Amino acid sequence: MNDALDGVRDHYRATGLTERLKVALAVFGPEDQPLTPQQLAALDQFHTRGLAATAELANLAGIGAGMSVLDVGSGVGGPARFLAATEGCRVTGIDLSEAFVDAARYLTQRTGQTEQVSFHAASALELPFDDSRFDVVLLQHVAMNIADRTRLYREIRRVLKSGGRFATFDVVANGSEPHYPVPWARTPATSFLLTVDATHEAIEQAGFRTLVSQDDTEAAKAWIAQQRASGPPPSPNLSVVLGPDFAQLFTNLGRNLLEGRVGVLTAVFEASSTKTRIHMENRS
Repeated sequence: MNDALDGVRDHYRATGLTERLKVALAVFGPEDQPLTPQQLAALDQFHTRGLAATAELANLAGIGAGMSVLDVGSGVGGPARFLAATEGCRVTGIDLSEAFVDAARYLTQRTGQTEQVSFHAASALELPFDDSRFDVVLLQHVAMNIADRTRLYREIRRVLKSGGRFATFDVVANGSEPHYPVPWARTPATSFLLTVDATHEAIEQAGFRTLVSQDDTEAAKAWIAQQRASGPPPSPNLSVVLGPDFAQLFTNLGRNLLEGRVGVLTAVFEASSTKTRIHMENRS
């Protein structure tokens, strides 16, 4: 497990990221000029369908004002800032990459949201929080980097209040090995995709029942096609975060979706009052 975590850290190492962001964001004006989460959307929404997917997941999860939300694998903090701004919730983000956490804190200062949003460097397998701390936990394009799903979902259940919501939006296996490199892994060594059924089983065994489950693969394909038709993305964009091979990573993601090698699952679960396995008879 340590080798896998080290490989994931290496993939997201992003040395000098905050300094690169400072240079890239100069297009918006001087350092002391406040930015909005929407201005940063092209570079801080590190998942398919970007801002729209974050907004839809928040709606499905029922996120509202005053709630305490944990974003596991928060990247450079885009979803956390967007949700705090639009829903009035308080968001805590954790990420394995210290460079991402530093960048997330810098961007949050730029948007003036440090009172609502905070970030910590931590592993999703050892969440540094007390039991029953959060109303909602989000997991967007993160689980495919984690081999020990049992431990991941049990940790998420531990920090959720009874009756709290766990919302996931992730790439899933679809029968064939993906083409690499992809945004979450440059080799198969750090890619741990599960099928939809295996994902549901692992989550339900951790003490959840399914509220919503939908296949968003076609929506992801449509988004990929739209991005291609629109030409080069506006600057600054995710290449600032992922580096010069971002175009290749994005191209392979689209190829894998179009060839049916991977799919996209959106699902929301409720934390049961007891941490025993819940059997679902009518899964959508």
